Amino acid sequence: MEQKLSKKEKTRLRILESVHKGFRRHGFAAAGVDGLAKEAGVTSGAFYAHLGSKNAAFRETIADSIDTFLAAVLSYQEQYGANWLSEFADFYLNEKRNCPLGQSCGLQSLSADVSRSDDETKSLFENKLVQVRDAVADPDVDSASVEKAWCYLAMLIGGVTLARAVEKPETADEIANAVNGCIDKF
Repeated sequence: MEQKLSKKEKTRLRILESVHKGFRRHGFAAAGVDGLAKEAGVTSGAFYAHLGSKNAAFRETIADSIDTFLAAVLSYQEQYGANWLSEFADFYLNEKRNCPLGQSCGLQSLSADVSRSDDETKSLFENKLVQVRDAVADPDVDSASVEKAWCYLAMLIGGVTLARAVEKPETADEIANAVNGCIDKF
């Protein structure tokens, strides 16, 4: 049986959805609380009542982004078995590269902001990222498997970041295809 959400819970979810999109689209520095609240259809006071601060909202966005990425990895592993990485790379280098920035992967669109943020945010990011690394690495997690996992993640996230940053679609495709080819060689 599906649980019905209260009005307060629905409002919080609406605010979080707007915050996630706003930070991905504009970055931490350019996303103001007033604008994030307005996009969610609430007052700035409601934003603070639900999320506490802009930094807390950013951390929630980071956690949600990495949890979403991890869920996708686990889903692809379950669905495709030994071929999961190739299938995931195709998805990530195409869909997540071409979707609107507000729907992009937070690992790609928010990492630079995390690098400029406080220690609490960096710690959260690192802990969540290590969870992803552990899911990508072989179950027996030896050092070679861990190194490969970091390489895969860096290639995928960096590839999408570079491809989104160039003007010409041909160059973006060239980057995505090169990353995909490198992953296939592992």
